[in-house]
Amino acid sequence: MQTATLSLFRFDDLPARLWVLGQMGAARLGMGRIDGLEFWKLCGSGTGEGFTPRPNWGVWAILGVWRDDTAARKGTARAPVFRRWRARASESYTLFLQPISARGHWSGARPFTPQPASDGPIAALTRATVKPAHALRFWGRVPDISARIGQDPNVLFKIGIGEVPLLHQVTFSVWPDADSMAAFARRGPHADAIRAVRDNDWFNEELYARFRLTGTAGRWQGTDPLAAHLCAPQVKEPA
Repeated sequence: MQTATLSLFRFDDLPARLWVLGQMGAARLGMGRIDGLEFWKLCGSGTGEGFTPRPNWGVWAILGVWRDDTAARKGTARAPVFRRWRARASESYTLFLQPISARGHWSGARPFTPQPASDGPIAALTRATVKPAHALRFWGRVPDISARIGQDPNVLFKIGIGEVPLLHQVTFSVWPDADSMAAFARRGPHADAIRAVRDNDWFNEELYARFRLTGTAGRWQGTDPLAAHLCAPQVKEPA
């Protein structure tokens, strides 16, 4: 069964931040050699919780799509790229995800293969390539969405990441169930932004995917923010 992972890394000091900036080029050579890794992206993040166009030089991410859960667990634990990033980071956190629905493309590919899943926390990922002519109008909508999602008592975890500042953006959030996620998406500034995207053709490419959260490893901001919502025990992240 295909498994996706989102691995987050926090780099606190200047040497580590300069190092990971260089990894945006250097790590690409190693990613292609990881067994079972079918699709991957190296991403930066925005300031705050990531939902801003201003880069956060301290938080970076690796998104991976793996042949199966075994490959995902082994790769994120043992592959040299992941080990190097963990060794330099002040903390790191990986979410293990089972794709349950997906539509659209990412860099021309359809990376996720949806499968039926049991109940449990659900993650939502949206990825878009924003047309340069519409970037300012798009980002004008984001602060309202960010504030609303931050105030929603149902959201369990959230972060905004991206491949290219302003133009290639990914939003990721985890919810206790599909109903609470859908209720947020149907109302307020998020729903208004979706209508604006459709009416004004803001994106060159877009992808929407949903996942079941199947596990976590590591810590984020000193704890595992999702441990209480998982049936399976949290995995201790390797050194």
